[in-house]
Amino acid sequence: MNDKKNEFGFSTRAIHHGYNALENQGALIPPIYLTSTFAFPTAEYGAACFAGEEDGHFYTRISNPTLALLEARMATLENGEAGIAFSSGMGAIATTFWTLLRPGDELIVSRTLYGCTFALLHHGIGEFGIKVKHVDMTDMQALEAAISPATRMIYFETPANPNMQLVDIAAVARVAHAHPDITVVIDNTYCTPYLQRPLESGADVVVHSATKYLSGHSDITAGIVVTSQALASRIRLQGLKDLTGAVLSPHDAYLLMRGLKTLALRMDRHCSSAQVIAQYLENHPAVKSVSYPGLPSFAHFELAKSQMRQPGGMIAFELKGGLEAGRHFMNALQLISRAVSLGGAESLAQHPASMTHSAYTREERARHDISEGLVRLAIGLEDVEDLLADLEQALTHSA
Repeated sequence: MNDKKNEFGFSTRAIHHGYNALENQGALIPPIYLTSTFAFPTAEYGAACFAGEEDGHFYTRISNPTLALLEARMATLENGEAGIAFSSGMGAIATTFWTLLRPGDELIVSRTLYGCTFALLHHGIGEFGIKVKHVDMTDMQALEAAISPATRMIYFETPANPNMQLVDIAAVARVAHAHPDITVVIDNTYCTPYLQRPLESGADVVVHSATKYLSGHSDITAGIVVTSQALASRIRLQGLKDLTGAVLSPHDAYLLMRGLKTLALRMDRHCSSAQVIAQYLENHPAVKSVSYPGLPSFAHFELAKSQMRQPGGMIAFELKGGLEAGRHFMNALQLISRAVSLGGAESLAQHPASMTHSAYTREERARHDISEGLVRLAIGLEDVEDLLADLEQALTHSA
């Protein structure tokens, strides 16, 4: 099959890129290579693999044919040169940080981040001589002012987990790339490459928790990095191989590729249902505020329209009764599950302050725009009428 990067559409590449059944004994579905090590035809070939002079596989912690196919598909979907698969999203993020940052470097991050990323920064790499600066990434003057000769990376999520704040990727990239030593890294988990491709807007590295929408079935943990060939090689051979060893299993790589085949279909459903539900919540008398990129009331509505193909499947909202009302609401849900994570077929509700973002202190949450009463909804694939009915009955218990 011809694998020119942009020869086919998004879903066609997600299903077919990098594999020809007729070259694999007619097997329509790529095989799973369940092996930890690989035999060499000669000692010289093995030595060349270890030296990086041959692209052959020699140990699954570094590469494997099943993982290589997944990585190639993710690279083409993100319109990047190369991908690296990991055992979790945090494995992807941590490996990227440990590879590209050194003691004395400065890392600029947005005000709001996923709780485990925040913990990694402030309870992990921040204790190894790397300075972490939080900046309002919607203010380009503040970002420029925060950059110093020691700045080596700018990292952010857009939309941010959990409050849905957006960052203008192209604007940040323009500011950052006026300084040749800065790498722009973006967590694209909420959007997936179907809704947003940060590399096309100037980012250098994209990371994903592939546990979420990319796999789509809440049955594996996985992570992905997509970047240039040079950076990918460095992250793989230094970070993955030697620093973290956060390797994805071939079986989970197979499940992730299976999920990619329906990514576009699923994202369309997630987005369409979330739009209906966000509008319903915004008009409900018990709801104080709703943060969803598809609502005209959303602070960055125009940016969302220009930067994202659709508004996504995540909603953040607050009830007028605050934290206690939110708890009553969550406990009254019958169809929507009380659970963390997102991107699966099942709709989920969680309370960030006590769950995914509990690594922040109360004072830190206040500084980083994560209110105590915020409720996060991950809209699944159920019939939207059933989800609305569950929300309606739960909201009656929120007072």
